[in-house]
Amino acid sequence: GGPGRPGGRKLKIVQLTDLHLRSVDAYEEDIARTVTELRPDLVVFTGDSVDRNMFVPAFSEFLQLFDRETPKYAILGNWEHAGGVDRKGLEAAYEAANCRLLVNECVLHEADGAALLVTGLDDLVEGQPDHEVALWSQLSAPNHLVLAHCPGHRDILTAARRVEPTLTGQADPGGAGAAPQFMLSGHTHGGQVALLGFAPLRPRGSGRYHSGWYRGSQPELYVSRGLGWSGLPVRIGAPPEVAFFEWTLS
Repeated sequence: GGPGRPGGRKLKIVQLTDLHLRSVDAYEEDIARTVTELRPDLVVFTGDSVDRNMFVPAFSEFLQLFDRETPKYAILGNWEHAGGVDRKGLEAAYEAANCRLLVNECVLHEADGAALLVTGLDDLVEGQPDHEVALWSQLSAPNHLVLAHCPGHRDILTAARRVEPTLTGQADPGGAGAAPQFMLSGHTHGGQVALLGFAPLRPRGSGRYHSGWYRGSQPELYVSRGLGWSGLPVRIGAPPEVAFFEWTLS
């Protein structure tokens, strides 16, 4: 789901996260096939695509399974940092697939006369995120999406909007139409092992978030369970997902 006005441009977005990709086999081919069948206008990769530099060639092969014409954006997760993944090599793999890697950057995505501001933050646990980029961007659009691997970013953004004054003394540093309405995250794997909806173990940076929608304050947050795993190759009560959204742009 998404915000917007009736009759506006409907943007179809697919989120892929926490692939932890090591090779391209039937599972990875099924993921790409699912994305193709959804016919998205935009694909976003929200971190932990690869754990080690040695897996970047396989990930590049995986990216070639997608329609190159479909615009794509990506961010870094904790494992790209902790695993010593070469940023330039990863960035080149993304670029070859028409995907822009955003590290504390904003980009204005044009879609048939409407615009979506996409902000990509560096990882909260292993990176150096600049949350002000999402709130004081020189770019502006009535539709603003933040990509942030760890859902714990949300509480920082919410607190900053509430208490940080601008030069004019206004409480909302983003200004009308500029502050992010939505945020997409991963990182938690939905707990990876969740018993009766309870996930006893979640990684640092998860905050109070588990999976699914978190509304009530902006930015509203969706936490995807992701597609791969860390540690043991098992998921219980937290099935992998390809997240799909439709956003009617203002």
